[in-house]
Amino acid sequence: MAKKTALRSLIGLATAATAGSAVVFLGAAYFARQVVVPKTTRSEDLPIRRVFGGAEGSLQIELPASPQTRAPGRYSLWFANGSGHACLGRVTKTDTEAGTVTRVVERVDSGDLPSARAGIWSGYVFSKPDQLDLPYSVVQIPTEHGTAPAWKFMPATASLVSNVWAIHIHGMGGTRAGALRGVPVANRLGHTSLVVSFRNDREATESTDARYMLGQTEWIDVEAAIGFAISEGAQKILLFGWSLGGSIALQLANLSAYSRYVSGLILDAPVMDWSRTLTSNAQASGLPGPVAALGLRLMQSRTFRWVTGLEEPLNFQSLDWVERASELKKPVLLLHGKGDLSTPFEVSELVANLRPDLIQLVPFDVEGHSQEWNVDIEKWEGAVADWIVSLNGEVKEDDEAGELADASAE
Repeated sequence: MAKKTALRSLIGLATAATAGSAVVFLGAAYFARQVVVPKTTRSEDLPIRRVFGGAEGSLQIELPASPQTRAPGRYSLWFANGSGHACLGRVTKTDTEAGTVTRVVERVDSGDLPSARAGIWSGYVFSKPDQLDLPYSVVQIPTEHGTAPAWKFMPATASLVSNVWAIHIHGMGGTRAGALRGVPVANRLGHTSLVVSFRNDREATESTDARYMLGQTEWIDVEAAIGFAISEGAQKILLFGWSLGGSIALQLANLSAYSRYVSGLILDAPVMDWSRTLTSNAQASGLPGPVAALGLRLMQSRTFRWVTGLEEPLNFQSLDWVERASELKKPVLLLHGKGDLSTPFEVSELVANLRPDLIQLVPFDVEGHSQEWNVDIEKWEGAVADWIVSLNGEVKEDDEAGELADASAE
């Protein structure tokens, strides 16, 4: 009888262990796929309390108060399943008792905002290139998988046109519109801007597996954009990278045959170590450490490609610029919010401390991800302009250029 009881206990423990392992594996598989499978939709999780007419006929919007919705600056609200977009400006009222905040609606670019009941908070501000009021054209960049559309912005003042081109690379889950924020300062300095798309971002041609590679392969599409810029007369390239775009820029500067043309990198909230970043996000989401760790291993496994759908496994070591800090060769300007919950500020700070000879870090007091420009446009553009002018050793001699440099630094 004792032997039978012991046997039942052993069978019960084995069954529980097997069930537990299955749960861990399924959780890890879900986590891995959440990382590498491009999202086509996002949940509209920000309730809109009301939209009403303000002073002098301007629209205002009332939202639930949070650190993001109360933050100073300019932001974006997507609604109507992504077909509606509005630019939100300054805060006009904070009602602590009701838990709401009211902001000015600067523009409604598309959709019927007064009828919307929920939306998505974003840092985009510009949803289309026309909103910059700068001359631009649409170009198609040939890539190994097809074509990648890009917006080409020429400086409005012909006397300031230089042979320096700025390549603007958007972040994960986003589109070219997210990188438009960097165009005005580059334009004022006389640089041509190319705002690019890349594989699996819903604008460029997909890769064979239709999966994110976290910069490991996306840089090849951006390299094609640099080739286009060189064919158009570019002699120096500045890489503006936002979040994942920063990871792409780092890979590009290190691996590309065009690396000698890259004079510097301007990176906003870049992902400089995907292992730490993904682990941090998993912890913030309440995902158990063993599940997150297994998810990272699945993404790096050739055997479990059937789980992730990746044509080739990820190599997190090649994407780790903490460990590879000694391999950095190009000057880097880092702009990063101390309260960024998506891409840890501490990683940028660590890499900057490892390479003070090449890296300048400009911290921002902001909690949102890639919203440094939004919370303090003057500080962001001033830091970028000063760094670029210093990097290029430019001396503004004519009156118009001198006034431009002063305006950029204000």
